[in-house]
Amino acid sequence: MVETRIGWRTAAVAGAATVLVGSGAGTASWAAYRMLTTQAGAARGLIGRDTSKPPEADGIYAPHGYEPWRTGKHADLHLMIFGDSTAAGLGCSSAAEVPGVRIAHGLADTTGRRIRLSTKAISGATSKGLAGQVDAMFVAGPPPDASVVLIGANDVTKKHSISRSAQRLGTAVGRLHEAGSVVVVGTCPDLGSVTAIPEPLRTVVHRWSLQLSRAQIAATRAAGGRTVAMGDLLSKDFRAAPEQLFSADGFHPSAAGYALAATHLLPELLRALGERDMAAADISPQPTAT
Repeated sequence: MVETRIGWRTAAVAGAATVLVGSGAGTASWAAYRMLTTQAGAARGLIGRDTSKPPEADGIYAPHGYEPWRTGKHADLHLMIFGDSTAAGLGCSSAAEVPGVRIAHGLADTTGRRIRLSTKAISGATSKGLAGQVDAMFVAGPPPDASVVLIGANDVTKKHSISRSAQRLGTAVGRLHEAGSVVVVGTCPDLGSVTAIPEPLRTVVHRWSLQLSRAQIAATRAAGGRTVAMGDLLSKDFRAAPEQLFSADGFHPSAAGYALAATHLLPELLRALGERDMAAADISPQPTAT
C-alpha cells in the first residue's frame, strides 16, 4: 500500500501556500499553519453544535412492515451498522430517514426477507472507536450476516494519521469478515463539499479526505471487505445542492443526503450477499443419485 501518513502541519502548509506567496519560506509555513489551525477551530465551532441523538431505528424490517426486535423473534438476515454519526443517522428527524433503515428496507424489498437491523455506531467516533464497537457486537451475541461501516470524517477533523486510521479500519473489517459477516465500508466523505469550512482549509480537508478514502479502500479490500467510495460518488451532488443534501448544521447529511448515500451502499451489499449465497450453494452437499 502506498504510504499515506501525513502530518497536519504539512497538509496545512500545502493547502494555504497560494495565499501566502511572497512571504519568506519559514514565515509562510508558520503563518499557513496558524491560519489553518484557526480556521479549523472556527469550523468545528460551527458544525459541532448538534448534540441531539439520532432516532432509534433498530428492529425487524420486512417487505410490508416493521416490528421491534425481541428475543425469540425471527429474522432471515441480521444487518449491523458500525461507525460514526453518519452511520447512526444524526440529522434525521425520524427512523425512516436513517441510512441503516433505508438499507434494511431495501434488502427486505429486494429479497423478500425479514431483516433485523442493529446499530453499534456512535456519534463522534473515529476509527479508534471501531474496535470497541466490534467488541460490543461479540459480547451482545453472534456476529451479523452483514455489516455496513461508515467512518472517516472525524479522523480528518481530529487530524488523525491517515495510515493509522486506515489500519484500524482494516483490523475491524478483518475481525468481522473472519467471523463470517459480509462487510461493506462507505469510505470517508469529501469534507471539501462542506461549505461551513472556509478556504483554504476546505482545500486541505478535501485532499486529506481523498487520501484517507484511498487508504481505507486498500485496507478494507486487504481484510476481505468491499468498499463504496462515498466522496467520489457524492461530492458533486452535495456541492451542487447543499441546501437539500445537508441538514441544518451544514455538516451532517439531511434525509435526502442519507437517501442518496443509501442508494450507493445497497447495491454493493446486495452483490456481496448474492456472491456469498452462490458460494454457499456451490459447496453444499449434492443429493446422491438413486
